[in-house]
Amino acid sequence: MESKAADTYNSPQGETIFKTLAIIAILYLFLVSIGMIGSAFKGMGKGFAVQLIQSNAGPLIGLFIGILATSLIQSSSTTTSLVVGLVAAGTFGDDPRIAVAAATPYIMGANIGTSITNTIVSLGHIVNKNEFRRAFSASIVHDFFNVISVLVLLPLEMSFGIISKSASWLAELLVGTETFTFNSPLKMITDPAVSWVQNLFKQQEIINYNWLLLIAALLLLFLSLRFLTKLIRSLVMQRLEAFFDSHIFKTAGRAMLFGVFITILVQSSSITTSLVIPLAGAGILHLRQIFPYTLGANIGTTVTALLASLVSGTIAPLSVAFAHLMFNIYGIALIWPIEKIRMIPINLSIWFTEIAIKNRIFPLLYILVVFFIIPLSLILFMR
Repeated sequence: MESKAADTYNSPQGETIFKTLAIIAILYLFLVSIGMIGSAFKGMGKGFAVQLIQSNAGPLIGLFIGILATSLIQSSSTTTSLVVGLVAAGTFGDDPRIAVAAATPYIMGANIGTSITNTIVSLGHIVNKNEFRRAFSASIVHDFFNVISVLVLLPLEMSFGIISKSASWLAELLVGTETFTFNSPLKMITDPAVSWVQNLFKQQEIINYNWLLLIAALLLLFLSLRFLTKLIRSLVMQRLEAFFDSHIFKTAGRAMLFGVFITILVQSSSITTSLVIPLAGAGILHLRQIFPYTLGANIGTTVTALLASLVSGTIAPLSVAFAHLMFNIYGIALIWPIEKIRMIPINLSIWFTEIAIKNRIFPLLYILVVFFIIPLSLILFMR
């Protein structure tokens, strides 16, 4: 009996089945680790993030509040939904157009802050130079695109209100639309495991258990990434690469639409973009293929706030949700069509990755400085 089992495992078909099951199991642990990271950050900073957003501020401070709040709670959808709720409650004023204009910079900041998750995921490849080069550049291209979009669109919004006005116009067309909800299937599968681990740490009666949850999540993330990359490379490297090249990522348009679809399905751009980082590290997907996919994820993540805003049935909250959508559409329209402009985020990510490879402390400093220290310092200073 044992010899038959051994023969089954040692056969090419048996080995393939075993590795496929192992990939599914490790992928599940990888997704659970991302959920744990989000839960830990929310536990440490959600209350602070809510207080930040509740304090009405100017456009620049609002931008940095959006970055910091989203970095703390690890979800642009959550940040945008909070802003939608606060606009509905009249926190930003009673005039819908003024409220939307005041809330739009927060949404822009949320777009930048949401890319912290996939950047953290890329650190799982830091011990392997070639893997890290591919994974880190694939993660930060998202950052550079969002920053460039903000540098162009925030002054235009402050001067002409191009985002808030177009968002308000769309909202006026749709007020009265019936609301509906959608639950992410991935969250339904992973939430029980994340909750179980979280409760396990809670039962230890440790005051700062969220820090322990974060440490455990990072350890699980790094271990799952290490085995996931090896298994993917050994099992499906050539076949999966050929499939992506010939089907899903054959053109930039397909990759972008796939990013939209997957993000709507799982309701988290953090998960969507983090899923491709191991594939980038393994060399299955390339930077130019991942770039349009992340842009699609930016659009897909706006659906959560749109669903949340439809509950109120009023113009202002729906306008804020549309502002998130319009910011991403305008950003793509400005940067994507012209190749020289399109290459700027790609070239910047390649340049910074080479710097990060020479000194591995730079990626950690990058996360701390860009997503936490700069926003917090400027919020305190500008006030």
